[in-house]
Amino acid sequence: MVSTTISDRQFEIIEAAGKILSASGVSGLTIKNLAQAMKFSESAIYRHFDSKEEIVVAMLGYLAENMDERLGRVVSTQNDPRKNLEAIFLDQFAFFAKNPHFVVAVFSDGLLEESSKINDAIFRIMQVKMKHLLPVILQGQEQGFFTDGIPTEELMHIIMGSFRLQMYKWRIASFQFDISEKGEKLLSNLFKIMEPCEC
Repeated sequence: MVSTTISDRQFEIIEAAGKILSASGVSGLTIKNLAQAMKFSESAIYRHFDSKEEIVVAMLGYLAENMDERLGRVVSTQNDPRKNLEAIFLDQFAFFAKNPHFVVAVFSDGLLEESSKINDAIFRIMQVKMKHLLPVILQGQEQGFFTDGIPTEELMHIIMGSFRLQMYKWRIASFQFDISEKGEKLLSNLFKIMEPCEC
């Protein structure tokens, strides 16, 4: 799904920017490097974005919108909380397996920290994650599927942190292992941790 707020050409640019960020970090993302990677002139990039900051903001905005649409689609009011949590997890891993160049968004807290626009875009991604996770976890606790011995928000932080760590391991391994397979194992272990105490 390409955002309704960006053009196809802008999407190509943010995809290329994601690849550079994943390979070389923020310092490697320059208009010059981006133009070379896309075989464009620098002026062609500037016709679509005024700056590197705008490109990163557009990328994060696309990811937030895409995530909101995807997770809204996979979470069903008909499913029990475990199935919904599984759907959220597996959909996220499947997306990044197909789009590893966007994995930088998982670690976006290091992106041009002086930029209030980028910080706002990062905050939006966090809000989207919480919007879909928190109700599922709360429902699971209320229905006795998940432990209520850990506050709902803390349990959400544990889940989000586990996802982030798994993505980090995948990234430093140069995306060489099957992230979907590892994600399923991680989710299985999280379910064990989240089981209500029967003592």
